[in-house]
Amino acid sequence: MQQVQPMTMYGYEKLQAEVKELKEVKRPGVVKAIEEALEHGDLKENAEYHAAKEMQKNIDNRLAELSDILGNAQIVDPSELAHSKVSFGSTVVLEDMDTEEELTYTIVGGCESNPDMGLISFNSPLAKQLLGKEEGDEIKVRLPGGEKELEVLEVKYQEIVFECN
Repeated sequence: MQQVQPMTMYGYEKLQAEVKELKEVKRPGVVKAIEEALEHGDLKENAEYHAAKEMQKNIDNRLAELSDILGNAQIVDPSELAHSKVSFGSTVVLEDMDTEEELTYTIVGGCESNPDMGLISFNSPLAKQLLGKEEGDEIKVRLPGGEKELEVLEVKYQEIVFECN
């Protein structure tokens, strides 16, 4: 049983655009490449044919994956949620209690995450441990890089910026 995939409208539209690109541009291009490679004869030593078939398999696998994600998508408008506690779409300001470094993350859908921009998936180890926390909470989080002690300085909603301009 698949689990619901919360995402914003931005993430949903991004995935739909990828499906459209794969179906209307990339897959027809690969089919054409396979047809051209078949004209070269012997398939045993036909690198173009094998490469095109591999690409076709990858495209079909990605389309199946996207179909699953979109089929389980739940579009959430974070601006309509309460952000008194950390939830989907919350922007969280944290302080690393060892280094006093301030960290800011926004919790988004898996397909929308971009850690370099502070956008972390609701399924990430950090987000899972932050969900439900409130301002002032001190928590020990287990991360791939080790354990950290963090204090939640602020929980808020702010418009999510997905792309660098």
